[in-house]
Formats: sequence, C-alpha cells, structure tokens
Amino acid sequence: MAEGPTTRRRQVGFRLKDLRDGCGLTAEEAGERAGVSKATVSRYERGTGEIKWNQVEALCRAYQASDEEREALVALAKASSNAGAWWISKEDPLDDKMRLLIALENEATRIRQYQAVFVPGLLQTRAYGEAIAVPPGQQLDAPTNQRYLNVRRKRQELLIKPEAPAYHVILDESVLLRAVGGPAVISEQLDLLLERAAAPNFTLQVLPLASGGFSAANSSFLILGGADPALDVIYSEQVSGALFLEQPHERKKCAEAFAHLSEVALGPGPSADLIAEASKMHRRN
Repeated sequence: MAEGPTTRRRQVGFRLKDLRDGCGLTAEEAGERAGVSKATVSRYERGTGEIKWNQVEALCRAYQASDEEREALVALAKASSNAGAWWISKEDPLDDKMRLLIALENEATRIRQYQAVFVPGLLQTRAYGEAIAVPPGQQLDAPTNQRYLNVRRKRQELLIKPEAPAYHVILDESVLLRAVGGPAVISEQLDLLLERAAAPNFTLQVLPLASGGFSAANSSFLILGGADPALDVIYSEQVSGALFLEQPHERKKCAEAFAHLSEVALGPGPSADLIAEASKMHRRN
C-alpha cells in the first residue's frame, strides 16, 4: 500500500505484535514493562486509533528491538496521526467501518473486487445507486440518503486521480441482467462501465452464467492492498453489517478465490462485448 495513515498504524501494529510474540510476553506483561495498559498494547497491535510515538518507543525497548527497528517504528508512529481520509466531513453520516473503508481505499495501490449482485459502489451512477431498494425499516430520510450518495460520488474520484490504484473488477453476469431502476437507468450504468473499462488502470471481467457455478463466487468481496500482501484487507458487506478480514488464512482464501474467478471469467474484450449487448437489450425493453 501507499504510505497513508491507516497503513502506517497497521504496519506498526503488525511489527509490535511480532516483537512481543518473539519475546514470549503476554499483552499484560508487555504493558507492565513499557508502562502502558494491556488495552493500549492490544489496540496498537490491531492498528486502530491514534498512536503515541513515545509509547511505541517504550514498547520497542521492552521488546529489546534493535535501534534501527525502534527508530523506524517511531518514525511510522509519528506519521500516523491523521485518523482518516482527508476529505470526509464530520457531518457525513458514516459509521466507523465506512470511514475505515474510505481510508483504506485512498491508501491502496491495488484493488480487486468480485460482485455477485450489484455494480460496485465505486462504479455506480447516481441514478443506479438511488434505485437500489432497501428492506423496510432500513430506509434513510431523503437528506441523509443524498449525503450518502454524495460521499459515494466523492469516493469515485479515487479511480480518476493521477495516482489511481490498479482496479480489477469481476462481475457476475446477473449484475448486467438485473434491471435496477428500469431500462434507462441500467443501460446508462452499463455504458459507464464500458467507459471506465477503457482506462489503463482498470480491468473488467464478467463471469458468464453459462460457465456454471463456483463456490468462490458465493459472496461479494473487495481486496484492498498493494505491494505487501501481508497488509491486504478484505472487505465484505453482509445484511447485518460489514466485515473486515485480515487474518493470513482469510487473505489467502480470498486471493485464491479471486484468482480462480479471474481464470474462469471472460477476458476484458469479450466481457466488454457482453456488457454492450446487455445495454442494448435493456434499451430494447
């Protein structure tokens, strides 16, 4: 990943945990040696919240880290004070998980995504986003919903900025066929997909219905990361909320699933042809 604040905190946390494990200390024992609480040790290792560089230094000394490593971790800690993506307003109706997702998106240099139901939020037209129905009792009032849509629109600038990440998307063919918002809305949406697919940083594939069923395709997921796979984060939305997965076995399973889906999906050229045909079909309707 790029050197953003969220990534820096996670780098510090991963390394501190490795150092503590190497010493055979519990979080409570480490805290006692460094003069910090057990909760602080655990929070730093999870890469959440703000980091105090003097506490990182104390932990490094408790773990008998080398001077070089201690100085490197302290430097990362000092550079990690910005807690989120710079453009998010405190007035935006976002929970902590969405704020973390936006921060990770802005720091990623590579994004891989599989979508089984809808067009990804980073690629949705406003009309398409407005047309997605939500269960009774979960509807937002009009002003709040518009603020959410404005945030999504701002997120999409990520893909057109000069340092845009490499974005590889695999869509199930059913996404193209589902007439969200009616023929005009879905047709406009598919045309935007074709426009985005022409960008050099963008790879778009379609998993055709005719290819059969794959266990790897049973849920949508997003992999955010960069040069170091150990810092990859998997984001998955469920009915009850969103999940962030970053355990080694979770990263491995999702990376293997995405690689397999990429192999069985259509290439970018045939995928674009299929999207264009779907757009024409909706227009005919």
